[in-house]
Amino acid sequence: MSYQQLKLSAPKSVLSWANHDLGPAETQMAKNVASLPFVYKHVALMPDVHLGKGALVGSVVATKDAVIPAAVGVDIGCGMGAMQMPFTANQLDSKVLKQIRLDIEATIPVGFNQNDEADKSVYNWQRWQDFKHLHSGVQHLEKKALRQMGSLGGGNHFIEVCVDSEDQVWLMLHSGSRNIGNMLAQNHIRTAKELAKLAEMKLPDLDLAYFVAGTPEFAAYWRDLQWAQDYARYNREVMMARFKRIVEKHLAGGKPTKPVLSVNCHHNYAEQEMHYGEQVYVTRKGAVRARQEDYGIIPGSMGAKSYIVKGKGNLESYCSCSHGAGRTMSRTKAKKHFTLDDLIEQTQGVECRKDKGILDEIPGAYKPIEEVMANQSDLVEVVATLKQVVCVKG
Repeated sequence: MSYQQLKLSAPKSVLSWANHDLGPAETQMAKNVASLPFVYKHVALMPDVHLGKGALVGSVVATKDAVIPAAVGVDIGCGMGAMQMPFTANQLDSKVLKQIRLDIEATIPVGFNQNDEADKSVYNWQRWQDFKHLHSGVQHLEKKALRQMGSLGGGNHFIEVCVDSEDQVWLMLHSGSRNIGNMLAQNHIRTAKELAKLAEMKLPDLDLAYFVAGTPEFAAYWRDLQWAQDYARYNREVMMARFKRIVEKHLAGGKPTKPVLSVNCHHNYAEQEMHYGEQVYVTRKGAVRARQEDYGIIPGSMGAKSYIVKGKGNLESYCSCSHGAGRTMSRTKAKKHFTLDDLIEQTQGVECRKDKGILDEIPGAYKPIEEVMANQSDLVEVVATLKQVVCVKG
């Protein structure tokens, strides 16, 4: 057992896998969630836990007959994709690495950019037929959503070529549901807050406004949530297919190859699951499902190690694990604290941009990933340890 039970005066307990004491704001946020009447059993905090909106990033919240849209967050379905390729590190010289990076940047839109035209494979996505049933506040975004499918986005999203400890080549990326997921979330969060005010709910934080199962508002949110989660998963598939073709062009003469292993997992989402013999809604806000034999991806910061893992099915964590290293410093603080020289030093050996535009993503702004992994040895086993050699940031 590597978790500790936090001493909070709340109706439900909070179990933490973090090895540090939570600050006052983090403690209050955990207490707020644990005080909600529909929270089931306990709240689980992962080793990378840090401040979020409403609920802590790195928290797993199981609920009965209710769901909190702000706890899921605005990047619905954000997650990771990884693919082990039949290539070895000796095929990656500096010239090849630079060309792969340039090809990725030319092929996959990043930041606010989108494709000039929708990817042909997008039209095969079965969920598009449901677009007209989504929230009225996003009906004008169909063309944009089509063009953003297969794009990375910004912030901490990335595309990486990695090499594992056995010198095998991996492709890895981090992205979510783009603008359409964000707008769906914002519309539903606004509705939840309006309902809370009308009902004069006594909430510890308005960002914990919720929908009750059986209501039209719950049904509408759950439908849109599943749609956005599917969009995010497929978005990663479309990007990974393009990414794979780029790497095959340079390492296999353009011939298609069969991956050794493929993983695609969410870390910002909600699903219905069975826990302790009951069906509940499980919200993972910055956490990965880690049932027995589930494969997961836990990236470190740019320049640090990343891990492919297999779940151990730990019941107290609601079969979950961390989703990364977790920030120790805000983006604004990181930009003030670190210099461009610091970034160059901390990303040695990685083919990537080295400019002030990505200073907020410097490894020093994150927790050491080795510590995070040590704190969850009862949640996952490590399958592969990766180190990036190319990194394209959003």
